[in-house]
Amino acid sequence: MSDSPPTRDSKTPTALLDAATRLMLDEGYAAVTTRKVAAKAGINQALVYYHFRTMDELFLAVFRRGAEATLQRLEDAARADDPLRALWQISSEPQNSALTVEFIALANHRPAVRAELAEYTRRFRLRQQEIIERARGGRRAGEPDGPSPAAVTVLAAALARILSMDGAIGVTDGHDEVLALVEDYLVRSSPRRPDREVSSPSP
Repeated sequence: MSDSPPTRDSKTPTALLDAATRLMLDEGYAAVTTRKVAAKAGINQALVYYHFRTMDELFLAVFRRGAEATLQRLEDAARADDPLRALWQISSEPQNSALTVEFIALANHRPAVRAELAEYTRRFRLRQQEIIERARGGRRAGEPDGPSPAAVTVLAAALARILSMDGAIGVTDGHDEVLALVEDYLVRSSPRRPDREVSSPSP
């Protein structure tokens, strides 16, 4: 029987990332310890430090995995029939919003996480702005521009976080009204709005 260490391409790192993510969502970032992560993943605690030398490495791996997945979803949104609605669905997804709130709190205590969060946030917003600008390129002459793409990305991110934080404490006052405003914006800005549709010629 070999005593060689486990290989780096084992399923263990994925199990550890899944466990850390789940703990952040269920109990908050402060609950993410090597003992709890190992227990939730069902592995030996020593393997946490074998795959991730420090807690910063673990947190960054969790963040990067989610961030890269979100960047890919932005590319999918860019190709969607209604890109603006697809972007809002990404921004407002409850689990992503809750995890972002945890990473923002964690960033206050870990400079490496703060730097990574800032870098990816800039990448997200720049790509979102490009998608919004292209999606709104079909506006009719004289139609109001509305808020700039940069403003829309900030407003969407802020609103998603507020809804997530409110939901965590059971507060929903005003949510329906705000979501109605978002829906109105999406309908008015959609490239597939009824008054923008081109009718097919009669046979």
